[in-house]
Amino acid sequence: MPTASIHPAVQANMNSIKYAMAGDKEAWLALYTDDAVVADPVGVSPFDPTGEGHQGKEAIATFWDTVIGPANLAITAHKRCPSGTSTCAVPMTAVNDMGNGIVTSIDMIAVYEVDDEGKIRSMKAYWSWDDMEAQLKELGLA
Repeated sequence: MPTASIHPAVQANMNSIKYAMAGDKEAWLALYTDDAVVADPVGVSPFDPTGEGHQGKEAIATFWDTVIGPANLAITAHKRCPSGTSTCAVPMTAVNDMGNGIVTSIDMIAVYEVDDEGKIRSMKAYWSWDDMEAQLKELGLA
């Protein structure tokens, strides 16, 4: 009995989470097209003052160096919802253990769009910077 193949955007999400949690920058960056856009979170934030997303591999690499690389992440995908041939929406929770009992947690919905080769063209993570800032203030970090 043949097995169904994994939807390419679902596979991209699975790999993105795996490499982010492993701290594997090169493998994570290889998931993206050269002209990809990462908006995490969507809109204006300290990570993205223009709110236009991180555009292109160089900007995405800088995002890794600033946000993902220094983090100790545990990311849980609650459900993967593929749509069409190239898109997947994923409700997720990202927990960052900063050590010494300092932990943040944010719920989000991430939307992945891939090209015909399964490389990520766009990743948009919808989550509230205000909620994160409130957590950081409560922890005495903002």
